[in-house]
Amino acid sequence: MTGAPLAMLELATELLSCGATVYVVPLSKRGGLMSELSRRKMKVLEDKSDLSFKTAMKADLIIAGSAVCASWIEQYAARTVLGSSQIAWWIMENRREYFDRAKLAFNRVKKLIFLSESQSKRWLAWCAEEHIKLKTQSALVPLSVSDELAFVAGIPCSLSTPLFSPEKMLEKRQLLRNFVRKEMGLTDNDMLVVSLSSINPGKGQFLLLETTRLLTEGAPPLNRSAVKSQDYHKRTLLHNWKQFGEWKKESSTEVLQLPQVFAKGVNYKAGTENDRRTRKLFSLTEGKQGEKLKVLIGSVGSKSNKVPYVKALLNFLNQHSNLSNTVLWTPSTTRVAALYAAADAYVMNSQGLGETFGRVTIEAMAFGLPVLGTDAGGTKEIVEHNVTGLLHSLGRPGAQVLAHNLQYLLNNPLERQRMGSKEERK
Repeated sequence: MTGAPLAMLELATELLSCGATVYVVPLSKRGGLMSELSRRKMKVLEDKSDLSFKTAMKADLIIAGSAVCASWIEQYAARTVLGSSQIAWWIMENRREYFDRAKLAFNRVKKLIFLSESQSKRWLAWCAEEHIKLKTQSALVPLSVSDELAFVAGIPCSLSTPLFSPEKMLEKRQLLRNFVRKEMGLTDNDMLVVSLSSINPGKGQFLLLETTRLLTEGAPPLNRSAVKSQDYHKRTLLHNWKQFGEWKKESSTEVLQLPQVFAKGVNYKAGTENDRRTRKLFSLTEGKQGEKLKVLIGSVGSKSNKVPYVKALLNFLNQHSNLSNTVLWTPSTTRVAALYAAADAYVMNSQGLGETFGRVTIEAMAFGLPVLGTDAGGTKEIVEHNVTGLLHSLGRPGAQVLAHNLQYLLNNPLERQRMGSKEERK
């Protein structure tokens, strides 16, 4: 469970802890949401049932937690004379298709709330294009680290007690790190880089794998485009997702090609001086201190994954078996604290518009991990370049910069610690 449902679940939990009465109207029941609502003993109402609308009319506050709430808001507005005075709409998406889906309901609510400055500017610019004037000024409310995660990270929070003080939790975090790394088969000489999200083109996992291959084998990038056509990653950057649904109709036995990820202007012909320098620089993914790179990608079990894209990644790994010693997978990300504790750095490689905000980015920072992120969306607002992490550009050119940034952290463990300490204080 990720994104809007998780954010709303945590918000509901906080409201309950303050003594509020909370009713949840889930628009989607996927990803373990319902079992978690049951575990937390939250009252659930069916979406679009009369009971949900009648209950909402009696509420002091209605918080809609996604652009996809537009239909519910429209139906609620048609049933009540209360107007928009109760509704705060916390929008968590950043693509135009979500704006188009939601725009007719903007003035049905009291307040629009965004996650990041970049998202806010983009949506307000679209409003201007469509000549939509909001009734009130929008607000900015970014996500935060949950108390449960902060507690494990050793950050003071509501769960801290004299017996489990932040200092003692930091000691336990180190024990957790040692245990998890041992279970993974890692040594003190391994630099574990983690990237956690649903697996789809917009998250940039293939670019990360190709970067890892360059570091592992000192090899040039692929000369052929990857998933079906030369413009695949261009489509990702332009958010043309229409053709993606057609892949589901393809035979599962069809070989999916993999994307070319580096800039066209770079010459990687075998035997060239440039290629020899690249191989020398990235030889064996080993840093000056003898550290070796390990990359953990998750979550393989997410219901939000794009199956054809996952198949393409697995096909790529089959073609480059040497990566099997470097790339690790996690089936789910329900126990993220343990993964953050075991890691040495975090990669946020989202493409296109980037992350709307980046929940996992701030979670990784809470555990003192330097973040290697794309210079886009919410990531560039969270990560301070050369202070709390390193930024790289989108797409093919950015993949090569990411390779250099990974090598830099591999060569400089003290620099990783410096960036991580800045993040924990932030």
